[in-house]
Amino acid sequence: MNGFTLQLQDATRTETVAGVTAFQGRDASGSFTLWPGHVRMMTVLEFGLARFRSDGAWEYLALPGAVLYFVSDTLYLSTRRYVRDSRLERVAEVLERQLAEEERSLGEIRQSLRRMEEEMFKRLWQLGRRRA
Repeated sequence: MNGFTLQLQDATRTETVAGVTAFQGRDASGSFTLWPGHVRMMTVLEFGLARFRSDGAWEYLALPGAVLYFVSDTLYLSTRRYVRDSRLERVAEVLERQLAEEERSLGEIRQSLRRMEEEMFKRLWQLGRRRA
């Protein structure tokens, strides 16, 4: 079985993996597998794990989401960052840390928005009192 080429791209690096025989990922519609000869497709991968088979062994990717484009037996994955490893445990550990970081960051953003909202209501209340 012929393989396809995987082009991994993030903000700081690009990797090429030749001879990929399968890729498994997940988008909004669910899990899917790409094989050599697949028709052209484009989708957005969800935050989580993906994996690909190369040289008979599975390798895992932790992704905070990615744009996937498959054309002419080349799979392009573009993301902010990724972690690639042959051991699922290590990739899952990194993914868990990234998820915790993003949750913390989202919490800070929510708190900041709450403070802005409170300040806006306070100013609107003050403007209403001046008119009265």
